[in-house]
Amino acid sequence: MAAPRATPFLAAIIRAWLVAGTLDIAIAVTYYPLTAGVTPVAILQGIASGLLGPAAFQGGAWTAALGLACHYFIALLWTAFFFAVYPRVPPLRRSRALTAALYGTFVSVVMTFVVLPLSHVRHRAFHPGFFAVATVILWFSIGLPLAVIGGGYHERRGLAAEAS
Repeated sequence: MAAPRATPFLAAIIRAWLVAGTLDIAIAVTYYPLTAGVTPVAILQGIASGLLGPAAFQGGAWTAALGLACHYFIALLWTAFFFAVYPRVPPLRRSRALTAALYGTFVSVVMTFVVLPLSHVRHRAFHPGFFAVATVILWFSIGLPLAVIGGGYHERRGLAAEAS
């Protein structure tokens, strides 16, 4: 007996989530070690520190794995939110590039000014250059895959609904 297939909606969310989450963490563990000298394990532990505070940096592989799980959970939330708001926010439907930039910027602003301050991550002074780089990264790692996969799903669904 074959396993039940995911609905097209659920399959699109899962695909978009895995692509966006993987691109984002791949860029983070590549870019930041090259530019800031931070190890990939420390990056993942830094994510886990949102829950555990500074103790995350003493937890070794376990807290790095927790950080990776937290990263993918956050990426899932951003993906689900995108799928919910895309049909309701007309500017998102103008172009994939505009959607990627708008949504990536939105994610960057919310993460920087809402999520991180509410977490146990060590607070640092706001640095416009760091924020700009992080925002551009989010355009390509979160905004673009969600615009292409999520936007494409909604457009195909809309076209199919109009055709029937």
